[in-house]
Formats: sequence, structure tokens, C-alpha cells
Amino acid sequence: MLLNIKIDGRFIGRECSPYIIAEMSANHNGKLENALRIIEEAKKAGADAVKLQTYRPDTITLDCDREEFRIKGGLWDGRTLFELYEVAHTPWEWHQPLFEHARKIGITTFSSPFDTTAVDLLEELGAPAYKIASFEAIDLPLIEYVARTGKPMIISTGMADAEEIQEAIDAARGAGCEQLAILHCVSGYPAPAEDYNLRTIPDMIERFGLVTGLSDHTIDNTTAITSVALGASLIEKHFTLDRNGGGPDDSFSLEPRDLAALCRDAKTAWQALGKVDYGMKSSEQGNVQFRRSLYFVKDLKAGAIITEDAVKSVRPGHGMPAKYLKKLIGMRIKSDVYENSPVMENVIQGWL
Repeated sequence: MLLNIKIDGRFIGRECSPYIIAEMSANHNGKLENALRIIEEAKKAGADAVKLQTYRPDTITLDCDREEFRIKGGLWDGRTLFELYEVAHTPWEWHQPLFEHARKIGITTFSSPFDTTAVDLLEELGAPAYKIASFEAIDLPLIEYVARTGKPMIISTGMADAEEIQEAIDAARGAGCEQLAILHCVSGYPAPAEDYNLRTIPDMIERFGLVTGLSDHTIDNTTAITSVALGASLIEKHFTLDRNGGGPDDSFSLEPRDLAALCRDAKTAWQALGKVDYGMKSSEQGNVQFRRSLYFVKDLKAGAIITEDAVKSVRPGHGMPAKYLKKLIGMRIKSDVYENSPVMENVIQGWL
């Protein structure tokens, strides 16, 4: 089982805090200045990486108005695929300034390529990793082409069944990918939390033996944070400057304060998992005194027999443990004891 991978010097795996990817997607809304700001805000929020999408309309679809090329329902109702991708794509001439800006401010940037020419461009820019989008998880030639770069690869599995996921993994491995991760995903935009079936994540970890994470298209952070408890090592969320910005993906994307909360809370969830430990924790040390223990509730002379009305289990915890209450009844005391004093072993005759 692969315990971790490494992207741009950062280890990713269950022994590390979750790797948070801010997906820019189309949320630049056609403006380079927005794209640069998204990178800056992702860095401020604490994300580990910003992910782009590298395609042109003609590399992802055909300029065709036939029925099967037209979107019906949902956020993009009525548009042709070509029209959508014309609006949504990140111009290739932006990639170099975006990569340079990310390096300058110290946040990792990589991308989802949608054909081999996109991979070639990203290789020229020194992309440290690649993400295969859910819709491309069945494009085995593309996966093989990416694998031959020798870079870490993340494959999103939305809509792919177990057999198709295995085929994608085999294609990546067969073409030389050594650092591979997969993301559980629901390719709905947005997707309801009840569709996520997060119990799939530990099954994926066991079944495929890979670093596994979540590509989350719900509109808040609950699903993503819950996934950490089930073993997710990476979390990808769409990120925007303004959810009401009017762009293709804005409405189901996180705003800066939401991304900051995700970065914080996912790390807290991971820290809370800790390890199997039944011992006393550091934060409990000062409260030991407030556990229940045995106290005398009346004065007794030396040699007196301890009766049920002479001792009681109470707080604080300075006396003998409360579990010995029944054993004490009927025993004698060695010396005088006083009301409201703790029961101590050295005053009980024959105590072992």
C-alpha cells in the first residue's frame, strides 16, 4: 500500500495533515487579474496548491450545434459545449504568468490537462504534478501520456466504477507513474452531500492501495471535513473570489473565508484522529483531582468498624478509588479519622 506521495516537496498521506487544493476552474471569469488574485487569496487562506484547467475549446470538444453537443438543464442550460468552454477556459498565454506568480508568493500550482498539447505546455512551464479530471478518467491514452512525464498524478474518479478506476490506475502504472493518488468524487455541480457515500473512501484505500482523497462539489465544508475522519489525505474544492460573481462555477465554489475555514478545520480533524491511546492525556492531568474517591463522612475512633454510613464516594479524588467502597465496609481503622477526610490505605487494618 502506498503510504504517501510528494508534490513540490510536500508529503501527502495519512500521516500528514490534509493537502488542500483550491480549484480555480473558470472562476477567473475571463480576467487575468482575477486569476492572479485567486492564487493570492488561496495562499492567504492556507491552501497547499491552486489547480488550473488547461484546454482550449477545440481541444476538449467540437464546434457543433447538434443536439448531443447542447447542454440541457443545470447551471449551463442551453449552451453548446464549445460555447461553455470558450467562456470557461484559461487562456494558454496566461499560464506562464500564473505559474510565475504562484512561485513568487510560495504556493504550488499545477493543472488538469485535457489533451497531449496541454501536457506539453505544462511540461514547458515545469508543472510539478498533474490532475486527471473525472470526465477524462476513462481517457487511458491521456493518462498514459501524463504518466510518461514521471510527475505525480492525481486521478479524480467521478462517474467511474471500480473496474474503470482500476483500468485508469493500471494505465498510469503501466506508463511509469510511481506517485499516484485517487480522489473520490461526485460529478454533480453542485452535488448533494447524500450522494457522496463517504464510506467509499476507506474501501478505496483498501481496494486500490493508494493515497486517496476527495474532490468535493458540495456547497459547504461539512462533507470535506468528514472525509478526513475516513482517511482522505487530499481535499479539492472549487475556489472563487465571489460566489455571486456570475461565472460558470462561482455558485458552488468556496469564497476566501470558507477556504480558510476548510484549511483550518481539516487540519483540526486530522489532528483529532491521533492514534489509539487509552492513557491519560496532557490536557487531563490537572483534572485528576476531580475524579470520585472515598471520603469519611463521620468521625471514627481507632478500632472502629467502617459502616456504610461512614464512607461515601464523592469528588475530589484525593482518597482511595471509589471501586473499593464495598470492600471497605466491615473493616477496622487503625487510628482516629475525621469527618470530610479522605480514606487512605494506611488507616485501614489489614489492607493489602
